[in-house]
Amino acid sequence: MFVAAFEPSANSGVGVAFTDRLGGISHGSYGPLNLGRTDDDDPAAVAANFALVRAALGVSRVVTLHQVHSADVLVVDDTTFPASRPGGELGGSAPGGLSLPVADAMVTTLPGVALCIRAADCVPVLLADAEARVVGAAHAGRVGLAAGVLAATVSAMRALGATDITAWIGPHVCGRCYEVPAEMAEAVAAAVPEAASTTSWGTPALDLGAGCEAQLARLGVPATRHGGCTLENDLLHSHRRDGSAAGRLGALVWLAAAD
Repeated sequence: MFVAAFEPSANSGVGVAFTDRLGGISHGSYGPLNLGRTDDDDPAAVAANFALVRAALGVSRVVTLHQVHSADVLVVDDTTFPASRPGGELGGSAPGGLSLPVADAMVTTLPGVALCIRAADCVPVLLADAEARVVGAAHAGRVGLAAGVLAATVSAMRALGATDITAWIGPHVCGRCYEVPAEMAEAVAAAVPEAASTTSWGTPALDLGAGCEAQLARLGVPATRHGGCTLENDLLHSHRRDGSAAGRLGALVWLAAAD
C-alpha cells in the first residue's frame, strides 16, 4: 500500500506516506489502489480505497483537492468541509458529489487530518514544521513548479506560525525519463534552472524533482526524496507509461493528536 511511510511516533509527531498501486479494491488497468480517476473508475471503489488508506494511517479524515496546476493554496480548518462530507476525500470526484476546492496545495494545523495530493508523474511535495505543528502538501507539476506553488505553500505555512520547515519529495517521473520538446524545456528552465535535464537517450527533458529540491533550498527548506521514478517502477501510477489507464497515487501528511 505504501512505497514510503513514516509514523508520527518516529517522526516528531508528523506522519508522512506515499502510496503505491497495491492493497486496494479497484479493478482493471488502474491497479487495486487507485485514489483518483473517478471519471472512469468506480467512485465506490475509490471511496473504499481511501477508507483503507485512512484506516492504515489511523487518521480521521483525508482531504483532497481538484488540482489544476496552479499556485493556489487552501488553508484547511474546521470550516473547510461541510458535515455532509464526513470523510472529506471524494466530494466532487464522485458523480453528484460536492465540489472539491480548486487548488494545488494545502496547509493545516488540524491534528488527525491527512492532506492528500494525488499524482501520476507530477511531483507531490509534503512539508511540516513539527515544533509549530503546521503541515502542508503541494502538487508540483511542470506548470505549478514554474508558477511558484512551492513558494506559495511555504508562505502559507509561515503565516500559520511555521519557522523550521522540512520537506519530503515523493515519487515522480525522473529527469532521465521526462522527455519534453526543447522549447518547453527551455521555458521551464528559465524559471527553474535546476529542472533542465536530458533523457537517458539524449533528448531534452525536465527533472522536476531537482527543480523542487532547489526551489525549496532557496526557501530555506531542506528536502529528501522518496519512492523513485513513477515511469520506471511498475508498482507506481504513471500517466507517461499508462496514459488514460493510469490511476493516481496519494501523498499524505498529517499531525498526530497532541498528548
